[in-house]
Amino acid sequence: MSAHSQTAGAGLALLVFFSFFCGCVSSNIGDIRYTDGALATTITNPGHPADAFVQVTVYEVNGLSQQEYTVVMEGIKLKTGDNAVKIPVTLKPGTYKLNIYLIQEGERKTAVIRDIVV
Repeated sequence: MSAHSQTAGAGLALLVFFSFFCGCVSSNIGDIRYTDGALATTITNPGHPADAFVQVTVYEVNGLSQQEYTVVMEGIKLKTGDNAVKIPVTLKPGTYKLNIYLIQEGERKTAVIRDIVV
């Protein structure tokens, strides 16, 4: 086997390896609950400590319809690993759909949709 084909094979193997593990370095937003006048969740940050924002668009759900209730944004400091986060918001008893965005350096890093009952 020539040196050129060995190098190409090694390069392809590295490309596949890094492509497979790229998804493992993104932040993750855990389950969310409403407690003490705030939405509480855990954000897992696999990278370096960073400043970020959590934006939550809250929709009130009534039967088969939903209506925007409020939008809240909270600045947070993420450390490496799991971070307990609270976003102050007042919710009355009811059913809600939450669109939650993690924003770092002006870019949306991750987003999830969660349903909660208060």
